[in-house]
Amino acid sequence: MPTVIQQNGFDVMIYIRDEHPPAHVHVWKAEGEVIIHLETPAVHEVKRMSRPDVRAALAIVEENREMLLGEWRRIHG
Repeated sequence: MPTVIQQNGFDVMIYIRDEHPPAHVHVWKAEGEVIIHLETPAVHEVKRMSRPDVRAALAIVEENREMLLGEWRRIHG
């Protein structure tokens, strides 16, 4: 599971064996995780992450959306 971005304590990852659509990333901070779809971008699932951290994770993904989509396509075809 390559970490694509590390920023402000967040790790944005694209899991190699998680190739089901839609394109998405897993964003971790400490013990919390949020899964964010890339096409929209929109939050899909939150696990033990505070609302402020979810908003910050979403902002990181939105700022880097095109690059993340490119990485998703490179990894998953």
